[in-house]
Amino acid sequence: MGGSEDGGSCNLLQVLFEGAVAGGAAGVVVETALYPIDTIKTRLQAAQGGSKIQWKGLYAGIGGNIVGVLPASAIFVGVYEPAKKKLLEMFPENLSAIAHLTAGAIGGAASSLIRVPTEGYGSFLLRDLPFDAIQFCIYEQLRIGYRLAAKRDLKDAENAIIGAFAGAITGALTTPLDVMKTRLMIQGQTSQYRGFIDCAQTILREEGAGAFLKGIEPRVLWIGIGGSIFFGVLEKTKSVLAERSSSRDAKLKL
Repeated sequence: MGGSEDGGSCNLLQVLFEGAVAGGAAGVVVETALYPIDTIKTRLQAAQGGSKIQWKGLYAGIGGNIVGVLPASAIFVGVYEPAKKKLLEMFPENLSAIAHLTAGAIGGAASSLIRVPTEGYGSFLLRDLPFDAIQFCIYEQLRIGYRLAAKRDLKDAENAIIGAFAGAITGALTTPLDVMKTRLMIQGQTSQYRGFIDCAQTILREEGAGAFLKGIEPRVLWIGIGGSIFFGVLEKTKSVLAERSSSRDAKLKL
């Protein structure tokens, strides 16, 4: 019994390690490639009335972002993968979406140790935690459906395409939350909004419902492409690490 438990623990630790390495790599690649689009999206959302958009310095601040993205992505995926593994063992197959959604929330909560000091806990709960859980749930469910239809394992390009769809769908669904998060973050000491509800009411009253979709085009583009790159790199890195681990285990048995 003890040997079985030790083996299970070691297996979970290996899943955690491989997930952390893959997540960190995927996060850095995406951040570097798509930072300018995120900058444009943020400036569009921050613009009020007839304010002009500044197109210079699109890579300004990327160094600080990468310092946060690397450990945050590593922690998120490193926690998500073993949590997903355990939850899928607990839930019946027809409730796998709940397992994926819950694992995403757990991974997001763990990564908040890094992300919250740099972004603020309120804004994290408002946008990032729901986004992470929803995106990974959609991605995993699309992979399951595609794999069942194709009756084979997915290729790298297919993982990337599914990641793009998952990212684009989640990006569109969470744009209103992203707009409110941006407004709350940039108000500084002016206290234009007295919180989340007041922010929503003020935007609706002064700018109309359409304001909640400001920046949706670059956001969907950015997150769609980002999802393609992130999940493509993630799955490829996990595959390479798994192959190396299997090769190492085989040599140890000789």
